[in-house]
Amino acid sequence: MAKASVAAKAAGTVKIKMIGSVIGCTEDQRATVRGLGLRRLQQVVERQDTPMVRGMIRKIPHLVAVVDQG
Repeated sequence: MAKASVAAKAAGTVKIKMIGSVIGCTEDQRATVRGLGLRRLQQVVERQDTPMVRGMIRKIPHLVAVVDQG
């Protein structure tokens, strides 16, 4: 169990900012934005830097931007 927590800390975090509106987007794109925890324009959230989160960011690059990797 300790190895899992060490791996999570080593993965780090990523800050994601919503830069585009979901008006006119598909339901799949809206669900991805909500899955990242974003609700409003210019909102910034911090998530674990995992392949799943990176894939979600790549799926909607026109709606989000990576602000900081830490």
